Amino acid sequence: MGRSSRGLLAVRANRAVRTTGGVASLLSIVVAFVGCGPEPESVRLELLPLTLENIHRHDTGARQVALSPNGEFAAVVATGPDGPGIYLLPTSGAGNDAAVHFWESASSPDWSLDGARIAFIRSGEVWTVAPPGAEEPVQITTDVGDARAPVLSPDGATVAFYSGRSGHQDIWTVRTDGQGSPRQLTSGAMALDDRRFQPAWAPDGRTIAYVSNESDYWHDDVWLVDTDTGSRRQLSRSLMASSSPVWSPSGDRIAVFGTAKNEYWYEDLSYIYVLDPGRGDARILPMEVFASDMIMRHRPFWTGDGQVLLFPYMQRGDYDVWAVPASGGVATRVTHMGGAMPSFHATPDGRHLAFVRSGPSLGSEVYYVPAQGGSPRQISDFAPRWADLTEPIEVSFESFDGLRIQAFLFRPPEVGNGQRCPALVQVHGGGTNSYLKGLNLTEQYLASRGFVVLAINYRGGSGFGRGFQDLGVEDWLNGQALDAGAAADFLRELPFATGRVGIYGGSYGGSMSLAAATRTPNKFDAAVPMRGAYSKTQTLEYTDRLGQIFTVTGHGGTPDERPETYAKSNTVERIQNLAAPVLLMHGALDRRVPIQHFDLAVAELEKHGKEFETKVYPEEGHGFRNPENRIDMYQRLEDFFRLHLGACEAL
Repeated sequence: MGRSSRGLLAVRANRAVRTTGGVASLLSIVVAFVGCGPEPESVRLELLPLTLENIHRHDTGARQVALSPNGEFAAVVATGPDGPGIYLLPTSGAGNDAAVHFWESASSPDWSLDGARIAFIRSGEVWTVAPPGAEEPVQITTDVGDARAPVLSPDGATVAFYSGRSGHQDIWTVRTDGQGSPRQLTSGAMALDDRRFQPAWAPDGRTIAYVSNESDYWHDDVWLVDTDTGSRRQLSRSLMASSSPVWSPSGDRIAVFGTAKNEYWYEDLSYIYVLDPGRGDARILPMEVFASDMIMRHRPFWTGDGQVLLFPYMQRGDYDVWAVPASGGVATRVTHMGGAMPSFHATPDGRHLAFVRSGPSLGSEVYYVPAQGGSPRQISDFAPRWADLTEPIEVSFESFDGLRIQAFLFRPPEVGNGQRCPALVQVHGGGTNSYLKGLNLTEQYLASRGFVVLAINYRGGSGFGRGFQDLGVEDWLNGQALDAGAAADFLRELPFATGRVGIYGGSYGGSMSLAAATRTPNKFDAAVPMRGAYSKTQTLEYTDRLGQIFTVTGHGGTPDERPETYAKSNTVERIQNLAAPVLLMHGALDRRVPIQHFDLAVAELEKHGKEFETKVYPEEGHGFRNPENRIDMYQRLEDFFRLHLGACEAL
């Protein structure tokens, strides 16, 4: 099942086909799909060349998975043979390409409890559709324009969804039979620019749990709203939710990922809270590990008897699914694959699990595993196979204070031919997140172009325990930047490196790139900060809600309250120390890290007569959407490093 470089498709005996008899007909054509084990037995006819154009123009692979209630099928949001949309895959492991059915050009699938239909989003409107071939999809809303996160009620008669048409992210409901107009259920539930959460129906369909900042702009509390009357009440008061809430099967408890309000806003190392909707109390589930919300994309799942909670947990760059008694206790691992896991789902009874996973040499695919155990089985085949990949080497290096920092070393092919090459330090985004053992094509590409690349998990990131993460609290871009400087020292000691070192990263990694180049100016020969924050002191009012919360909790207060803490991360005040040439790149419409950061840095670079280049992308926000702009950005990065670091050379 290999892909060609033109369409990234395999030459297969059977292509995806449309059926006419619904799920029954779909089952009738399922034959000999993939075998057990981490990868299917595939005949790849061609490997995709590792070019910037291929990396950014071919958005191929799985992104989200939602299992049918009986676990027989997975609705997968992916770019596959018929383009981007929702594909229906059997989980049985007994089928071929004919069983991979392109369902709808849509996103955000949610199954009804009887498995008879799904709700989804297309062009900002809510639709529903029955199993393939049974009927045409039905458009439920017509003039919303920004609907998201649809969730079907337990009886399947109503869809709850979010929309910003009220001026806030509020929950609306609409009948699935198309009768009547959408009804606004909440008022002022969440800031307009905060689109993280989805509604959660109680098992009896009379109540929806949701996350709201109605009580305080800075708080993410769990609230309840009556679906008949619209009356609502605040349920939690001590926690900051970092996932959508999930009801237990009996409706007597609610589970949610979160952190305590009196703690740092930890990301990717969350507690599991169990709330009592009657009494209103919330308790942290005692266990020896944490839950990982994947930048608030994951949520917990209950087993059918309400006795166990399933959740993802990330350690040292590897994600796996874990299980813990719902009363607390010893958490145990369900899967042992590692890698990056952007999506995880379980059936209502908790007996079937599926997740999207990528590894160092394999793109994002869907895996299925029964909850009772066994080896996860790959059930999708969307991602291309890439040429010229090099398996990164996991290493550690000693930082300025003796701390050992995990890193991933990508070596160019020239090293095997006895040459030395220039080196790059990659600093990940998120700050409190982590560099994952997924398919990291930017580092792979740069290595293929003759750069030794070291991707580091600097202090303050997740996956190494709470103590390690605490090292970044109220110390942004300080000890972390010194970790990057120590990484440059490590690279200079490698026998296959030339001794010239650059640094790059995006978002918090962009902040880190300029901070490291100014705090340790003798360590770097070139720096490429992208979409970075360089003065939180002067820009806090311009950023979006998540950026504000992240900043204020990370610094222990506002700039007026904690000026000495903000001084640590105020990189523009240290640009006079800069010795390396800099390439700054930013999106003009960025709300997470507004363009004012770029403007302030440029003004200081000009003031001190530093060597620098800039590129602003007028139509881009924080995450670049136009693939041509991403290609341009990384081509500029490569050319800049080539100019200032040179090329590989003979020993």
